Amino acid sequence: MDDFDFLHGCWDVANRRLTAPLGSGPATWVEFPGHAVVRPLFGGAGNIDELSLPTLGRQGVTLRLFDRETQRWSIHWSDSRTGRLDPPVVGGFTGDRGDFHGEDTYDGRPIRVHFTWYRLGPDAARWEQEFSADGGVTWELNWVMDLTRTGVAGA
Repeated sequence: MDDFDFLHGCWDVANRRLTAPLGSGPATWVEFPGHAVVRPLFGGAGNIDELSLPTLGRQGVTLRLFDRETQRWSIHWSDSRTGRLDPPVVGGFTGDRGDFHGEDTYDGRPIRVHFTWYRLGPDAARWEQEFSADGGVTWELNWVMDLTRTGVAGA
């Protein structure tokens, strides 16, 4: 239940994102800064983070909840462009790596989504997102966030 405790606090976030995932355009990567503040919920059985992306003029929020019955985490995302909560990805950690899978749509077609979290010590972490349009046979990495701690939550 304490899998995401490492994430509580303030972070600078170096983003690298594919502009047109799944062959919907040229495979161009863009880089942009962000800042995240992650706060615990429910005594460690959840957390919420607020992500600001100042050069994009957007914000996002992630809600992570631990299901005590299934012993798995669900991760929900929303951003200021849509105001909608995306379908969750669900999974858990083995050691310092967390894998989370879900179903969604992209450009109107069904896809599978895979998030990977890497705990890289007390002051660094990495998150990656992959999409699959062929039922999980092949995966395309389309967003990477490298996080560097800048302080404790509320600081």
